[in-house]
Amino acid sequence: MTFRHALQRLLAQEDLNFLLTNRLPRQTLTRFMGWFSKIEQPLVRSASIAIWKFFGDLDLRDAKKQTFTSMHDCFTRELQDGARVVDQATDVLSSPVDAIVGESGPIEGTKVFQAKGFPYTLQDLIGPDEDVAPWRNGSYVTLRLTSGMYHRFHAPYDCTVEKLRYFSGDTWNVNPVALKRVEKLFCKNERAFLSTRLRGGPVDGQRIALVPVAAILVASIRLHFLDVLLHLKYHGPKALACNAPLSKGQEMGWFQHGSTVIVLAPHGFHLCEGLAPGARVRMGQALLQWRG
Repeated sequence: MTFRHALQRLLAQEDLNFLLTNRLPRQTLTRFMGWFSKIEQPLVRSASIAIWKFFGDLDLRDAKKQTFTSMHDCFTRELQDGARVVDQATDVLSSPVDAIVGESGPIEGTKVFQAKGFPYTLQDLIGPDEDVAPWRNGSYVTLRLTSGMYHRFHAPYDCTVEKLRYFSGDTWNVNPVALKRVEKLFCKNERAFLSTRLRGGPVDGQRIALVPVAAILVASIRLHFLDVLLHLKYHGPKALACNAPLSKGQEMGWFQHGSTVIVLAPHGFHLCEGLAPGARVRMGQALLQWRG
């Protein structure tokens, strides 16, 4: 066993992993990493990316460029044209991100799960002021992004973003270790609720919600249709009306660093065959199918 694999196995031990990623000053570390990752000094940039590659799963083969000004520039990289194929079936929602499928399935009234035995409600997630009726007894999918993945997210269907609500919060790690230990973790972290209305096909008029959730070292969310950076120190309006039409597969925004996207769909949508917790999906791949 190589030193790298031995070290990765050590860090994967649940107690140590939880201690290192959650019992440290999370918000201070997150703000520090936000500053550090943008340093453009060549030695700092090169060393940071090299360490990232050593510990993580960073793969830059499909990146639009191969030379970066900083670690942040690498993290928020764009893809080469044609690197992802977007499923254009009119009864399919495509994955908004490259990710690992986490918990998913039917929404039990308004109850969903972050891990076995750890439920939370839609009201906990998107706030008591939001109408949860469109997703009652619907379906949900949790999509977890690892540090080395592509971190931009895209429209799952032709749609119009009608509303955004921002929640400033904590920065717990969102890996499986923490999800099995911290109740209602997604509902505690910084996140944004994006309410969209689908256009065209058999799902015309249906409401889909995307909830990007930030985490330790990875807070801050950027959206193309809003000239606002959502981050831990943001003190602007929490609810913003929008009228942002998007085409299926069109880029919506990106994590300044990255984390998780929760997809909420109304009754009638079901997870596509072959997808289960632990499966990897790529942006544009069929994720949820309308069966009426």
